[in-house]
Amino acid sequence: MAVALFAGAGMPGEAERAPADESAAESLRRRGFAEEALPHMEAVYRFALRLARGRQDEAEDLTQDTFLQAYRAWEGYTPGTNCRSWLFTIARNRFLRGEERRGRHPEVPESQLDTTAEALAAGRYGPVETTDPERAYWDSFIDEEVMRALDRIPAPFREVVVLSDVQGLSYPELADVLALPIGTVKSRLFRGRRLLQDALYEYAVEMGYVRPRAER
Repeated sequence: MAVALFAGAGMPGEAERAPADESAAESLRRRGFAEEALPHMEAVYRFALRLARGRQDEAEDLTQDTFLQAYRAWEGYTPGTNCRSWLFTIARNRFLRGEERRGRHPEVPESQLDTTAEALAAGRYGPVETTDPERAYWDSFIDEEVMRALDRIPAPFREVVVLSDVQGLSYPELADVLALPIGTVKSRLFRGRRLLQDALYEYAVEMGYVRPRAER
C-alpha cells in the first residue's frame, strides 16, 4: 500500500534510496520513520476506511495525509513509544477536521454521548483494567458483514469499536487516542457494541451465532 498511496508524494519508502547530499539527520529521520511508522500503514488504512464508512478514496486520502503529517512531525515523536496509537490519533484528528470543513454535522450530539458514562463504568465494569474480556467474543465475529454493520453506527461509537475490536488497542491506548477518560471509553465501547449487536441481529441468527428472540 505504501507505493500505491505515496507514489509521487515525496514520501520515504523502505526501498527508497536517500540522495547523496542528504544530511545525516535527515537520513536518520527517514530510517526511523520507515522502521517505526510505515509498518502500521495497513492498520491506519483499515481504521481510515471505517472512519470514512467504507469509502476507499476518502480512506486512501486520509491515510496519505496521516503519514505525511506524521513524517513532518517525526522530530516530535519519541522513538520506541506507541507509534501505532500516535498514528491513529493523527488519522482521527485529520478526519474530524475534514468533516468540519465539509460541513458534516455529528451523527450524535456531544451532549448525548456520555450521559451514563460514570454510572456504566462504576456499576457494570468495576475497577479500571487494561484488558477487555468481552473482546474474545468479538474476535470470533469479525468479518465483512460486521464491517458493513460498523459503517452504519454513529462515528463516536464506531471509532472506539474499531480501535478496540479490530485494531486491538487496550483501554489506556483507547483513552490516549480518543482523548477521553477510561470510564468514558468503556461506556462508549459498551454502547457501540450493543449498537453493532442490534445491527447484526438478523445476520447472527442466520449464521447460528445467537438464538432468535422469542416472539411476543
